[in-house]
Amino acid sequence: MVISSSNIYSESNLDVAHINTANKINVKRFTQNGQIQIYQSLYRGSYPSIIRDSLRNAALGRRVLLIQFMKGGVKQGVDNAVKLCGNLTWVRPSHSFDQYNSEEIENNKNLKQSIYKSTVELWNFCKKELKSGENDQIILDEIFLAIEMKIIDKNDLISTLENRFISGDVILTGTDIPKDLLLMANQITELRS
Repeated sequence: MVISSSNIYSESNLDVAHINTANKINVKRFTQNGQIQIYQSLYRGSYPSIIRDSLRNAALGRRVLLIQFMKGGVKQGVDNAVKLCGNLTWVRPSHSFDQYNSEEIENNKNLKQSIYKSTVELWNFCKKELKSGENDQIILDEIFLAIEMKIIDKNDLISTLENRFISGDVILTGTDIPKDLLLMANQITELRS
């Protein structure tokens, strides 16, 4: 029932208009999370539209965090995030698989360990950001490849997404997406060439 603003109803029905405040109830704060969106493609490197949208959102005043798990380079990493448009934080690992050929990585144990360590450091940073509530949108580019390569644990990602606090959307991209994560998604977009 809706009480009109004219107070006529409330004056004639005092039982409805007056709320008994003697029996206070502890109310739990309701946190609202944005949607989980998944963008999948048959091949890597098909997500420039997502990066373009993140720039546009940042220019419109939204706080955006863009994480690229498999692309990195010199003087990058969590400590050297790039800020664009004042609101977009773009982070890549300091060492990544895209910097080297697969033979070079397999033949160099220290290099392989450094790449894994850098990607795990980036994932730990992401987990904190997903729970902080400080961003309006978080994009985890190629996170499914990091799961496939067994750098990031699928169940850790699921748990983190379930316990996230972000008012906007979390966007996940990749090629081979585990069924558990597809079932969590509010939106699934398949990109085709």
